[in-house]
Amino acid sequence: MAPWAEAELSALNPLRAVWLTLTAAFLLTLLLQLLPPGLLPGCAIFQDLIRYGKTKCGEPPRPAACRAFDVPKRYFSHFYIISVLWNGFLLWCLSQSLFLGAPFPSWLHGLLRILGAAQFQGGELALSAFLVLVFLWLHSIRRLFECLYVSVFSNVMIHVVQYCFGLVYYVLVGLTVLSQVPMDGRNAYVTGKNVLMQARWFHILGMMMFIWSSAHQYKCHVILGNLRKNKAGVVIHCNHRIPFGDWFEYVSSPNYLAELMIYVSMAVTFGFHNFTWWLVVTNVFFSQALSAFLSHQFYKSKFVSYPKHRKAFLPFLF
Repeated sequence: MAPWAEAELSALNPLRAVWLTLTAAFLLTLLLQLLPPGLLPGCAIFQDLIRYGKTKCGEPPRPAACRAFDVPKRYFSHFYIISVLWNGFLLWCLSQSLFLGAPFPSWLHGLLRILGAAQFQGGELALSAFLVLVFLWLHSIRRLFECLYVSVFSNVMIHVVQYCFGLVYYVLVGLTVLSQVPMDGRNAYVTGKNVLMQARWFHILGMMMFIWSSAHQYKCHVILGNLRKNKAGVVIHCNHRIPFGDWFEYVSSPNYLAELMIYVSMAVTFGFHNFTWWLVVTNVFFSQALSAFLSHQFYKSKFVSYPKHRKAFLPFLF
């Protein structure tokens, strides 16, 4: 193992421990789903916790005990409302510190220290964290817009545990980004006292990747929404149909693939070497791969004419 990796692993702070635990949980769940049908765990509660939306539909019917914990999938918008507000606040605090020299609120600084943010000067560029937090905030605004005006939700459900996880998720992601800011006491530390002088080539590359991935995700959500609308844009049904166009020609869930690429673009913006953020990316990889695999199974079981060449998540591979 490379020396830098050994050093990173030796500093397993609470924040990294959380992301590592989530990654391991999603990986294990995905591996269990890949087992032959006869070996697949049949526990109704387990299956109900890992499935949401259309993948909860099918036979046999879900037990009444599971349906008691249902929350409408359209409540996805709540996740992004929380994210826009919370990460907008974090972005405001960081901007105040970087450009006006204002210290972080004492409670926020204390929370970051508990989660494992260290006092250090140098190393991570403050501009990297600032750009990633901007990307996260813009991503949340776009997804909120899509939930409200692009997507057409049917009466499918998610588990209340999934709903609670979604509410906490973007709060945790924002804190993860902010914890990567080099600190000097309660202030963000900026080499040379001018954050714009920290601009590097990987910031430009990360921004280009973010825009590219976001554009594809938006296009995929438009395609899915249009499946339930007429040419005038009026919703006419809530049935599931086979989507075509853009990345749908290669995978069943290109919106999940685009989500992964958005997080990879943030890793690039961090300069490729941020171990904590790569844990976040790995968690996103396995969680989105699990959702894509379950969606792929749904499409294949529902549509006899479903394209044989399509993969679930990664073009030509998986």
